[in-house]
Amino acid sequence: MVTRKLEAAETNQIADRRQQRALAGQFVLEALDAIAAERARAFLPPIDDAEESFIADEVLAALFGLGPLERLLADETVENVHVNGCDTVWVHHAGGIKRRSAAIADSDDELVHLIRRAAARLGRNERRFDIANPFLDLQLPDRSRLNAVMAVSERPAVSIRRHRHIQATLDDLCRLGTFDEALRDFLDAVVEARMGIIVCGGTNAGKTTLLRALLNACDPNERIITIEDRLELGLNADPDRHRDVIELETRTANIEGSGEITMQQLVRNALAMSPDRLIVGEVRGPEVVDMLAALSTGNDGSMCTIHANSSRAAFSKIATYALRSAEHIPVEATNRMIAESIDFVVHVSRGRDGLRRVSSVREVTGCSRDTVESTEIFTAQQGSTSRSTGALRPARLKRLIGVGFNPTSINPEHPEQPVPAGEGGQCPR
Repeated sequence: MVTRKLEAAETNQIADRRQQRALAGQFVLEALDAIAAERARAFLPPIDDAEESFIADEVLAALFGLGPLERLLADETVENVHVNGCDTVWVHHAGGIKRRSAAIADSDDELVHLIRRAAARLGRNERRFDIANPFLDLQLPDRSRLNAVMAVSERPAVSIRRHRHIQATLDDLCRLGTFDEALRDFLDAVVEARMGIIVCGGTNAGKTTLLRALLNACDPNERIITIEDRLELGLNADPDRHRDVIELETRTANIEGSGEITMQQLVRNALAMSPDRLIVGEVRGPEVVDMLAALSTGNDGSMCTIHANSSRAAFSKIATYALRSAEHIPVEATNRMIAESIDFVVHVSRGRDGLRRVSSVREVTGCSRDTVESTEIFTAQQGSTSRSTGALRPARLKRLIGVGFNPTSINPEHPEQPVPAGEGGQCPR
């Protein structure tokens, strides 16, 4: 009954989702009142307030959210939810705890219907989920990331990744143990000095959270353009901290096979929008060529994330993507672009205890024909961040000191390290 009334309301041009939800809530209360009257006439005990509230929440969750999954997502300790068919549900909590949960649907067909409704209602653009389009990537209202598959697997599967620290700052991550105070001060200075940063790591290592914290250290008046497959950074959600932000998102092709918008197209278009910082949410294809070109031609302070097993491995990953691009950029040319556009690579990893930590910070120092030359400035040992013996290049150190950075936090054994006015190297920076 509630669904029929809501569909009728939608045909009357009630387009605002919040208005629709409020209207649906009113319909649910009317239905519950009708049920209460029927039970009274049948001399049955009334439904108590707690049960009525539970029923109302369940109906609204089914209509506007993810049904039974909403109960799991309401738990702030939940980091990830994995559904392997309607009755096999695994929930990952903060601290590395993994538990099995109750079934979220009575059948796999009901599960597919639930996800199909979410795809139609919850994303910025309506996305299909059927035999012809068996893959779904969707951002939920709380900025969690949902991925679903059907037909290509024995049973439909759903994975939800939570972003528990939406407004995280470098201070917040320091308190959580992601890095110590010395590295916090260093990263803050790198952002303020407008140096190019790559954040790398494995899946679910915390790359997006770290990138968001770095961006939260930027001047609020900077014009930032973000480019993502799925909007996860959410800078527009904090207008006091980010006053001039444009969020660009890729788009899949429609049923006729047209209308696709790729990361590469968005990067190229973003350059015409005069960004102070260009942010690529996750580099994983030919867009790396345009990104490096943008970073090496005046967009200082830009950042991106990339999947890589170590800070050094990020270089070979970028070279591989560039080689596979339409331009087939050779490795030596890619290395030169990296040396000209990237200052630091920050690697973050997730430990067995479930905690995310910055495990390495590497400075790009130059390039040769086959390799990008670099020095590891910070490295993690036994769960805490310690400083390496590597010293920053003089010109970069001078820029950091110019924004108030204390160089003794990098090399306390040599606080008298000189800071010349310039630097040499095979690849200009």
